[in-house]
Amino acid sequence: MGLGLVAHLVRLGVLSSTSDHASVVSINLFVALLCACIVLGHLLEENRWVNESITALIIGLCTGVVILLTTKGKSSHILVFSEDLFFIYLLPPIIFNAGFQVKKKQFFRNFMTITLFGAVGTMISFFTISLGAIAIFSRMNIGTLDVGDFLAIGAIFSATDSVCTLQVLNQDETPLLYSLVFGEGVVNDATSVVLFNALQNFDLNKIDVAVVLKFLGNFCYLFLSSTFLGVFAGLLSAYIIKKLYIGRHSTDREVALMMLMAYLSYMLAELLDLSGILTVFFCGIVMSHYTWHNVTESSRVTTKHAFATLSFIAETFLFLYVGMDALDIEKWEFASDSCSPGKSIGISSILLGLVLVGRAAFVFPLSFLSNLTKKTPLEKITWRQQIVIWWAGLMRGAVSIALAYNKFTRSGHTQLHGNAIMITSTITVVLFSTMVFGMMTKPLIRFLLPACSNTVTSEPSSPKSLHSPLLTSMQGSDLETAAANIVRPSSLRMLLSKPTHTVHYYWRKFDDALMRPMFGGRGFVPFSPGSPTEQSTHDGR
Repeated sequence: MGLGLVAHLVRLGVLSSTSDHASVVSINLFVALLCACIVLGHLLEENRWVNESITALIIGLCTGVVILLTTKGKSSHILVFSEDLFFIYLLPPIIFNAGFQVKKKQFFRNFMTITLFGAVGTMISFFTISLGAIAIFSRMNIGTLDVGDFLAIGAIFSATDSVCTLQVLNQDETPLLYSLVFGEGVVNDATSVVLFNALQNFDLNKIDVAVVLKFLGNFCYLFLSSTFLGVFAGLLSAYIIKKLYIGRHSTDREVALMMLMAYLSYMLAELLDLSGILTVFFCGIVMSHYTWHNVTESSRVTTKHAFATLSFIAETFLFLYVGMDALDIEKWEFASDSCSPGKSIGISSILLGLVLVGRAAFVFPLSFLSNLTKKTPLEKITWRQQIVIWWAGLMRGAVSIALAYNKFTRSGHTQLHGNAIMITSTITVVLFSTMVFGMMTKPLIRFLLPACSNTVTSEPSSPKSLHSPLLTSMQGSDLETAAANIVRPSSLRMLLSKPTHTVHYYWRKFDDALMRPMFGGRGFVPFSPGSPTEQSTHDGR
């Protein structure tokens, strides 16, 4: 199946080889490299400096060097980066698995802070980087770049890649920190892509109040519509599987239906010019809460591991791909023709500096505002945790690469000096931030959070599987007994004193009274011979 996908990508023109033999050679090379990344990543798992992302990046760079040497520098398009490949084939399984495997209790408990960092923070970073680019690059004579290009640069470099940090953090040991870094990363990617797409629909050479308001309105529309579409797709899959109970005849069909419905939600979002990232992420959350409990026990195990495996392969593919594509000679030649190597390094350094400043411009102020709303010290974001959050967003990855290619190239090629400089600078920033900042992540976190492996920093650990309810750790009769014994204040007083917990409480009541009886879920799947029941879940543990 994986070989067939690669072969299909070859036919789509991802690989520059034209003959069947060359295509087979390219497929064998890439599959072998993926295997090497997995093996070396496992062997280096305990290494202090290197993780799987950096391993894939290094292997990609080394492979690119070998290919250039064997072709005597003539072949600069062994692999041609395609933003369509990234957004259509590789990104959906990564984002869907993030939503499907997320610990929903922690994610929604910190949802306001995550949204504050991921949406508002990304906007602050976007404006900081954009204004810095306009102020500095417009004076450097680096090509025919206009205001729209500078704003696009802001959106491109606002997209973070926190994979390296998430590989070090443990969501059972540091649940608050992990949920903030993870949640902000997903919302950040979605916000950056929505910003980038929204910029393409406006004439940015004539900016006034009306254009800004229209832009913000379009942004909010894309954000909310994408979320609604993902929730709708997840609920539809849950309803179909619950009513038809496909697994009674074939577990393969219900697994296939879950996969296809998730992918369909992403493609529908792209078709409607919405954010596929947000859509498929919330589709994953809803499927894990409703649909996953409606399938047979064997399908639960299959889907959980299948989605995680597809995500892992796609992530490894991406870093390997970026490493090899960084050695595209054509773009480096165009960039060197229009500016000296020193000037090129200076441009990359400026962009890296703007990333650092843009990140700091919102992490520390928004953390301060978030802490003002917290009642207990355990709920507050400590200074050390703020540094980790700031550091986690300094790495730039495949999203930045894909957006840069979308803006500054046509089919992976560029003929303009200014565009070539932006492409090479983006590659430089991605490589430097991933390699240097990524290698320093483990030592930094061990220095800032030395006791994270022995203590829980803020919140009680979430359950270690997807069998947890959406917003509470209590189950069944325990929840009802606890609710009956608690004397609750008025709804308005609850909302003002503990808004997040109040929303959770009333959502739980609504979920149990209406949503689960209709769409299924834990404890609400009717028993029939051979059907998935909660008893089978407990028996399997």
